[in-house]
Amino acid sequence: MRIMTRRQLLRLAAALPAGASFAGFRAMAEPYRGQVKITAIKAMQLTFGANNCLIKIETDAGLIGYGEAGSSGPMARARIKTMERHLLGQDPLAIEKHFHNLTSLMHTYMAHIPTISGIDMALWDLAGKILDRPCYVLLGGPFRDTITMYSHGQGVDLLDKASCRDWAQRIKAAPEGFNAFKINVDTMAGIASGRYAFPLSSEQIRKVGRGYANAREAVGEEIDVACHCHGELDTPSAIAVAKAIEPMNPLFYEDALNVAYSEGWMALKRSTRIPILTGEKLEMVNGFRPFLDNQAADIIHPDLAFAGGFTGVKRIADYAQLTRTPVALHNVGTLVLTHASAHFAAAIFNFYRSESALGHPGRRVESMAQSNPPSVTKSQLKLPGGPGLGLDLNLDFVRKNLAQGEDWWG
Repeated sequence: MRIMTRRQLLRLAAALPAGASFAGFRAMAEPYRGQVKITAIKAMQLTFGANNCLIKIETDAGLIGYGEAGSSGPMARARIKTMERHLLGQDPLAIEKHFHNLTSLMHTYMAHIPTISGIDMALWDLAGKILDRPCYVLLGGPFRDTITMYSHGQGVDLLDKASCRDWAQRIKAAPEGFNAFKINVDTMAGIASGRYAFPLSSEQIRKVGRGYANAREAVGEEIDVACHCHGELDTPSAIAVAKAIEPMNPLFYEDALNVAYSEGWMALKRSTRIPILTGEKLEMVNGFRPFLDNQAADIIHPDLAFAGGFTGVKRIADYAQLTRTPVALHNVGTLVLTHASAHFAAAIFNFYRSESALGHPGRRVESMAQSNPPSVTKSQLKLPGGPGLGLDLNLDFVRKNLAQGEDWWG
């Protein structure tokens, strides 16, 4: 009997037909093929949503599909012009074909995965409306009917114990009842968020450790706190921060190092018992494969608007499932991405938690809903109903929140 190594198993899995996980969708879609054609693809950016933009796909049947792309409005519109020849006049149900055509690298075309992500999301929304089924059903779910969420530590100075106590009181009184928060490391360390910082000093490391200890003291054991970075640290500093915060038992340690895989990630993983989480700016299976193949991350963290939409991230999640690696979802976008993340979370077995901007001051994400705004209770989001993404957009609110220089749907 031939015994396969773990690496050989993963290589074999990567070579399997990519569309195997969509067999159920293909069967459901077959009776409806050829009945609807794509007539337009549009993009529009709002004043909030982390510089993402909304995607709208129109059809000759009057049905509309919405998605969210991890690119600005002007960037997405420029990219869409190079993709229209693959989509206009085509059947929106041929999602796998469209994904292949848009992501294949052909001279002189360079695939822009964030924009393709939003288009793919909108195609799945359309498919749900054509088939009168929620996206999570088309994707193979649901595995769950509520989605575990986490939020952000906002308006708190972790180096000030009084500020920590005030923050703890606010979050415990908030109606969402979030029980997990991530807090940025940059302010405590005195560095610019997302900017590479040369080795942190001993004093900076001590401040970081003291800040997270203050957070734990303020919230107690019933609320989890995670360490949030944006790739600012080098490997020695990342290891030192892990050592400083480990006694606080963080929920996870996010994006300490530069986005791309390197041996530094392995060194960090070996140095700490804190779960390592990364992936919000990685794209497609190939971006995640070295982390999964080398067990350099305990939890992967794709963003549907960046990593490949439903089609691309479902393949990532299936690959992660081979090693029982949990999949968290990054999301600081709008209501569209929030609904999409909920549907996707319900459709995969190895889901962990989803980030969101729900409950943030001003509640702009919730205000995008004309009816049935998303509601979080005890850190759980109820799965949206209705066909497709289940969106009912408040178009008046959307119009009032167009980014500077943006026209209505471009």
